[in-house]
Amino acid sequence: MTNATDYRQTIGIIGGGQLGKMLAQAAKQRGHQVIILDPTPNCPAAQVSDSQIEAEYDDQNAMKKLAAACDKITYEFENIDKEAAEAILTPEVFPQGLTSLAKNQDRLIEKAEIQSLGLKTVPWEKVTQLNELNEALEKIGYPAVLKTTRFGYDGKGQYVIKAKQDIEKAQELLTSGPCILEGWLDFDYEASLIIGRNPSGDTTLFPIGKNTHVNNILHLSEAGDTSISDAVISEIHQAGEKLAHHLELVGVMGVEFFIKDNQVYVNEIAPRPHNSGHWTIEACPLSQFDIHIKALLNEPLPKRIPLFKPAVLVNILGQHLEGANRLLTQNEYCLWSFHDYGKAEARENRKMGHFTIIGDSLEEIKEAIAATQIWS
Repeated sequence: MTNATDYRQTIGIIGGGQLGKMLAQAAKQRGHQVIILDPTPNCPAAQVSDSQIEAEYDDQNAMKKLAAACDKITYEFENIDKEAAEAILTPEVFPQGLTSLAKNQDRLIEKAEIQSLGLKTVPWEKVTQLNELNEALEKIGYPAVLKTTRFGYDGKGQYVIKAKQDIEKAQELLTSGPCILEGWLDFDYEASLIIGRNPSGDTTLFPIGKNTHVNNILHLSEAGDTSISDAVISEIHQAGEKLAHHLELVGVMGVEFFIKDNQVYVNEIAPRPHNSGHWTIEACPLSQFDIHIKALLNEPLPKRIPLFKPAVLVNILGQHLEGANRLLTQNEYCLWSFHDYGKAEARENRKMGHFTIIGDSLEEIKEAIAATQIWS
């Protein structure tokens, strides 16, 4: 651990994936030491950090070792072992605490918390067995989405029920535990907000992104879309700040919204850096990862983060990696910002990296993306 008078700190990160890697890079750029706790040898985050503790996330001895070596500890995903963290980590070393974590680990609790603040969501029902699924479908109607309450991401742990014949396939999810049935909203677009908050209650708002998914995985996130109305922007900002204060957020949080006829519905919350905010690294003076580190250390936060120019993030999945590597050798694309996550194995639909492209307009950028044929 560092001297209290030294601004340089030792930061522990639970989880060693791409979010941990970019958090580590932001921390190192600011002069801090970084230790990763992750069971995978030479995981992506460890590749850019000072050291790694190779252990499972529920290993309390490893958690004690991490706590003893660090000034502050954070996490890169919300599915960390709550019991291990609760047993070992003190509020001083773990300022994020478990309030937001406990509420965001379970979709049922998350939805109830959102509605308790007077924010809109799609209709939803708790489902634990087949008769409850049938009753919930009678209330909500078709189509609807059945999701596991925990551990789902990138389309995993969910099934779209379009008609009665889909029920038999969907009910397989019930074998993994409680589920939530959500009504289908034919939204105009999905937007996301990255918001930061420190223990003193300062908040930072990033520009709003507009998201496009393919096969339930984020494909594009666009920053600088001028078609989003001022009223919608204001409502999104207010909702984000309500949630951040209510959840006692420390660090950054991604909030996804559905927009339908200028009505704003909160979809999901992630109390950590979010895929839809990766463009902030190149397109803003401070990225979501910079703000997360500043908030963790209770440094003052700017109220708003400006956008330099329109920007688009485009994800590189396992099936895109070969084409992306070829693209890097073409002069016309040499100014595209490329992030390789350093994962050992490329698999279909696994996030392997991303490009961030900055240009004079979103239309120009998206035409350039389409012209590469990588994502067709």
